Amino acid sequence: MLEITPTLQLDERELQFDYLRASGPGGQNVNKVATAVQLRFDVVNSPSLASDLKGRLLRLAGKRINADGVLIIEARRFRTQEANRADALRRFVELLQKAAVPPKPRRKTKPTAASREKRLQEKKRKGEVKRTRGKTFPLE
Repeated sequence: MLEITPTLQLDERELQFDYLRASGPGGQNVNKVATAVQLRFDVVNSPSLASDLKGRLLRLAGKRINADGVLIIEARRFRTQEANRADALRRFVELLQKAAVPPKPRRKTKPTAASREKRLQEKKRKGEVKRTRGKTFPLE
């Protein structure tokens, strides 16, 4: 079990790791060894996540979610498979922790009396400016 928050645990069998060749520096090693890691997690069909958490995770993940609702995180920063795997897992846990925090409910507020008065005064001033415009009198 992978502990995301004190109240949220995830079965590690729901995660799928694929290893592929990474691009970038590494010399001949980069052509031979599959060090990049692709972590896959099926968000839509996961029994471990509540529906509201799934919705927040889908919104937060953005382009990392494919059409089937699978979250894909790629890690290729390090030269070893183990370090990239740990990096992908860390990023996945951080994303889930961020999604686990419910949004703060919005409270309706009313404008203060001072702000209403200020708005009306500004409207009067603008109206006065417009009223004094455009009236030209012929010069004799």
